[in-house]
Amino acid sequence: MCGIVGFTGARSAAPILLDGLKKLEYRGYDSAGIAVMDGPAISVVKVKGRIASLCERTDGGQNVSGVTGIGHTRWATHGAPTEENAHPHLSNDGRFAVVHNGIIENYVSLREELMSEGYRFESETDTEVIVHLIEKYYRGSVREALVRTANRLQGSYALGVICTEETGRIYAVREASPLILGIGAGENYFASDVTALVPYTRNVIYLEDGEFAELSAESVRIFDCTGQEVRRKVSRVMWDVQAAEKGGYEHFMLKEIMEQPAAVKATIAPRIRNGRIEIEEIGGILSGLGDIRSIVITACGSAYYAGCAGRYALERLSGIPVRTELASELRYSDPLIDGHTLVIVISQSGETADTIAALKECRDRGARTLAVVNVVGSTVARLADSTVYTWAGPEIAVATTKGYTTQVAVLYLLAVCFADRLGRLPEGESGPVESLQALPRRIQQAIDMNPGIPALAGKYHESRALFFIGRNTDYAAALEGALKMKEISYLHAEAYAAGELKHGTIALIEEHQPVIALCCNRALMEKTLSNIVEVKSRGAEVLALTFRNNQKILSAADDLLFIPEVDPLFSAAVEIVPLQLLAYHVARENGCDIDKPKNLAKSVTVE
Repeated sequence: MCGIVGFTGARSAAPILLDGLKKLEYRGYDSAGIAVMDGPAISVVKVKGRIASLCERTDGGQNVSGVTGIGHTRWATHGAPTEENAHPHLSNDGRFAVVHNGIIENYVSLREELMSEGYRFESETDTEVIVHLIEKYYRGSVREALVRTANRLQGSYALGVICTEETGRIYAVREASPLILGIGAGENYFASDVTALVPYTRNVIYLEDGEFAELSAESVRIFDCTGQEVRRKVSRVMWDVQAAEKGGYEHFMLKEIMEQPAAVKATIAPRIRNGRIEIEEIGGILSGLGDIRSIVITACGSAYYAGCAGRYALERLSGIPVRTELASELRYSDPLIDGHTLVIVISQSGETADTIAALKECRDRGARTLAVVNVVGSTVARLADSTVYTWAGPEIAVATTKGYTTQVAVLYLLAVCFADRLGRLPEGESGPVESLQALPRRIQQAIDMNPGIPALAGKYHESRALFFIGRNTDYAAALEGALKMKEISYLHAEAYAAGELKHGTIALIEEHQPVIALCCNRALMEKTLSNIVEVKSRGAEVLALTFRNNQKILSAADDLLFIPEVDPLFSAAVEIVPLQLLAYHVARENGCDIDKPKNLAKSVTVE
């Protein structure tokens, strides 16, 4: 959802800005631009399209001089992806340039006000009102002008600002959009994500909502919304730049699929001690677990589907009723949530706007809140009562893979931990813990067992639509499998509870219609088999995901994907891997931009 970057120091700014934008391109890639200050002038270069076009136009930044600047890569919301609508935006007097991530909800009224006062607008964006407000309120202090401007804005924003009156300085403002400061030696930075910063520094400061930062080559000062200076702790990013590179893989998505065994192990292994699940971060939740009467899991997109997958284990093992709610719906639903409710909030970035709003709503109603996130210091992590980090490492591809599996793994950990603390695990019972310990190995086996996926992709890549079916935990995995397919291949893909086929969906089954049937829950195998027979009798071609020794399914299906035997309560984290690979290879067959699918962004920081 747009990426912004800023630099000030002694080196040429443009190459550093372009490098940062390349790292942030997963957040938006409709258009891009940089603004670099060289003495009393600001040079702005903008393009429609990818960062590569911006690099070409600027000769890799070599033909844009100056040591202070800001950059932006856009995911269009207000106005088409054109050069005119690309950021940065300039004030009418040319003294200010602004980049913005977020949405200004009251921009229409502000635009009308500014136009009535004679300000000239060059774009259709909501962002342009910001730079004109700064010009309007400037009286010799950029900081004071920013405070007054921010007081007029409604919505979410992370801003980067430069001014010709204050050479060598960049300003950053945060309100409900991620923004991180990078602390260097004789140079300083800001960016939407640490991936843009780690090639230059691992020392970072996470800005809080309502805070402003003033950065020069030698200093970083932070102020609250009243203009009072505040102090913030410097954090250390623990992973290095190689973790955010492709490492020889053709795409980040394929690399991240292959990293899942290691990522899930990093999530699970440190939290198993002496045969028990020990999650130190949730001590407060565990001490009041006996008072919890219901659990609500809320999230968006793949994180929501992770909740759907984890719900079965959490409810079955803990004995506490669990329901999943889309955050975008929960925030407006007047939910029946109180002090006896535990709300588990899931977000890879920790900056998902709808999820943050749902978290605040539940917290205001007295619920206890537990966050499952990957990004340290993110908004969701700070707002929740307790936070469990997935430790998945950087995930660059827009379509999540290891982010999803590590979220599911955390929910499995919580399920076993809660059951243990509530006395619901039989004395000396080690089965669930051993099943969790085996998950990384089972995921690797699922990768190794399916060398024929590229060939299957060659068969199915021209399909008009694909239907995914399953029951119980299989259905939960099917939801994410279908999402992966539609996200990166642009094929129509839908997941259905297999038992619902005859209630309408089967009307869509016709000759050669691909149906992907998940058959990994032995207790429901006969039921799923009957659904396979049902669609095949109407001409469907069935690709079944099952175990190697499942003879009934093997004989009924046209094509096969395999996973090793796994406890069905924990199977979704294994089942999804062949489906991720299938989606990847179908998209590759179709020539799709796999890491940057059209119209999507990694972190949805606006509603």
